[in-house]
Amino acid sequence: MNPTKRLWWILGILFVASFLALGLIGGEIYRKAPPMPEQVVSEDGTLLYTLEELQTGRQVWQTTGGQQVGSVWGHGAYLAPDWTADWLRREAEALLNIWARNQHGMDYRELPSETQAGLRDRLKAEMRHNSYNPETGIITVSPERAEAIQYVHRHYRDLFGNAPELAELREMYAIPHNALPDEGRRELLPGFFFWSAWAATTNRPDSNITYTSNWPPEPLVGNSPTPGTAMWSMASIILLLAGIAALVWYYVATRHEDELPKPPENDPLLGKQPTPSMRATAKYFYTVVALFLAQMTLGAITAHYAVEGHGFFGFPLAEYLPYSVARTWHTQLAVFWIATAWLATGLYIGPLVSGREPKYQKLGVNILYAALVFVVVGSLAGEWLGVHQFFSLDANFWFGHQGWEYVDLGRFWQILLFIGLMLWLVLVGRALWPALKQPADNRALILILFLSTIAIGLFYAAGLMWGKHTHLSMVTYWRWWVVHLWVEGFFEVFATAVIALIFTRIGLIRAKLAVDATLFATIIFLFGGILGTLHHLYFAGTPTSVIAIGAMFSALEVVPLVLIGFEAYENLRLRKAAPWVQRYRWPILFFVAVAFWNLVGAGLLGFLINPPLSLYYVQALNTTAAHGHAALFGVYGMLGIGLMLFCLRGMTVDAAWRDHLLKPAFWLFNIGLAAMVFLSLLPAGIYQAWASITEGLWYARSPAIVQSDLMHFFVWLRVPGDVIFAAGVLVLAWFSFLLWKGSRTSQQPQRPVTAPAPRPSSEPAAATTVASTTHQ
Repeated sequence: MNPTKRLWWILGILFVASFLALGLIGGEIYRKAPPMPEQVVSEDGTLLYTLEELQTGRQVWQTTGGQQVGSVWGHGAYLAPDWTADWLRREAEALLNIWARNQHGMDYRELPSETQAGLRDRLKAEMRHNSYNPETGIITVSPERAEAIQYVHRHYRDLFGNAPELAELREMYAIPHNALPDEGRRELLPGFFFWSAWAATTNRPDSNITYTSNWPPEPLVGNSPTPGTAMWSMASIILLLAGIAALVWYYVATRHEDELPKPPENDPLLGKQPTPSMRATAKYFYTVVALFLAQMTLGAITAHYAVEGHGFFGFPLAEYLPYSVARTWHTQLAVFWIATAWLATGLYIGPLVSGREPKYQKLGVNILYAALVFVVVGSLAGEWLGVHQFFSLDANFWFGHQGWEYVDLGRFWQILLFIGLMLWLVLVGRALWPALKQPADNRALILILFLSTIAIGLFYAAGLMWGKHTHLSMVTYWRWWVVHLWVEGFFEVFATAVIALIFTRIGLIRAKLAVDATLFATIIFLFGGILGTLHHLYFAGTPTSVIAIGAMFSALEVVPLVLIGFEAYENLRLRKAAPWVQRYRWPILFFVAVAFWNLVGAGLLGFLINPPLSLYYVQALNTTAAHGHAALFGVYGMLGIGLMLFCLRGMTVDAAWRDHLLKPAFWLFNIGLAAMVFLSLLPAGIYQAWASITEGLWYARSPAIVQSDLMHFFVWLRVPGDVIFAAGVLVLAWFSFLLWKGSRTSQQPQRPVTAPAPRPSSEPAAATTVASTTHQ
């Protein structure tokens, strides 16, 4: 069996086996998820909550912005508390005080230390005891605990209302006054927080481990890392080292120091005018820049809310643009503009590779553009209307704010986006089809691109797998299929194949070698990446097997990054292969930046939080934000810009192209991002990690830490990086405007793209450099 066919077999078996395992684990998560009780009652017969109230309370939470206002089970925003940890602490302290006053006539903190110790032991026994009756579906609590629950319930009801005594706290949390003007909704909301905390402190049946594997860290109730959390963390580190050693050995054993093939004397694409559909993609890329500008502006506003929760330098901005909406739009636009750049690249590259323009292709490209604009504008408007309580709870699910970070858009907009992806799949597929039917050295590479296109179109359907009342554990499971597998997985396969096709199309690498390198890179990062999805689910009400499998495979995600420096070096070699390659200097340099940030953002900062023991303490802290910014923009954003520049280079006239503007934009992006991450987000996350380890997650996310002088100092330290980065965005926007203006006034006559002549099979091999990015 030849090496290429062997790689295809390995990829196919890996794909089927990994998704079979992921599906089986999903079934186990469903069976062992924390129960949703029919009722929560006190031993004296007081009814606290019903199933309908708990489910409706979650819907109310979603209308406030959900995971964009604080977090639940560690998933969400960082300014307001993690509601699970916050409720747990408040209920525990309330119960201690009730016992202390009932038995000793004074508050808990006034008691002698030995008396406090006795009450703490009683607290652990009370709150970790599982009183859920699976036959009746009822959770029963003591009258004293019922009193504590009602006390905390009132706090949250008033917090999301307009109680004047909580006005300062609301501003610290960046929650608008009277965020829930409807009294009925305010009364329903706290029940969901109670249930999330109940699952986090209640032992599973016949176990001494809670439904969330003892997360969050909370000394009062005995929540500390499980032995499995520690053991699998150590095992993952050992596996990481073994994987690195194996990959280095393989790389050294199979690497050949061949010289680069002699490139063509002239640019193969020079003088070959883009087809009408390829030209029609230009508006996608200019829209990318506009969305990028909007996202950057919203990022600055979101960051400023950390020091002025209801205003922007004195202006009461929260009345019109609450923090939850600003952060929603900031994260949503990041996904939109990056995905748009990649989707437009697929539409551009299809006719370029095949040399054919399918009938009505331009019309399809234009219809898809209008559909994408409609979804973007409509979903953003729906999220604003949802947070401002314009919708009923059911209408909010369909048209407003679903409350799930990165998948916030309402179900109606999700369905339209899925339909748009199906149209994109058809457009790219029909453009690639002529090339797939023709025997050529790069046909296997085109097939990889085509298969990744199918995966991108179909796997977004994972975002349609939950309903209004689907269990939180299962929503989390499916949501990470979208965020991790769709965005960070199959888009990467697509990008890897596109970059390889670009380099083969301009004659810098050999197609056969590019095919093998792309297949190998895909195998390497999907081997860890598919089951590595589980590292997001360690503490989401999942069984302990998720920790074991997620820890091991997420460690393997980092393995390919050990050789990322070679990728960057090879890209630089290609840039110097011939004088005409300088036409593509900046796209190639953006690919080099992708390699750097892949190592730093996805690799170092990703593995900082991936091991279970680490994530146990740092989940929902700014350490995650540091990784998220460095990986999302550093890898996927830089890659999107690089692909955009390559496509624009081929459809615009030389006179309108200004390399002198791309140079400062490139360096401003990289320097600004580095300053943002290493001067602000990472130090803030480390400070919070110390607080989480010493006192518990509730403390790390409390105003005492988040609104401390040191945290404000770190927030203000973000300003230099933000300003530098914003300058890069403005320079790129100015470059794009001049390019658009210059191209409109200097249109060249259009000629159809012709397929390149096949390269001789005897051409010497070159070291190919495909984007072997991994996903965290």
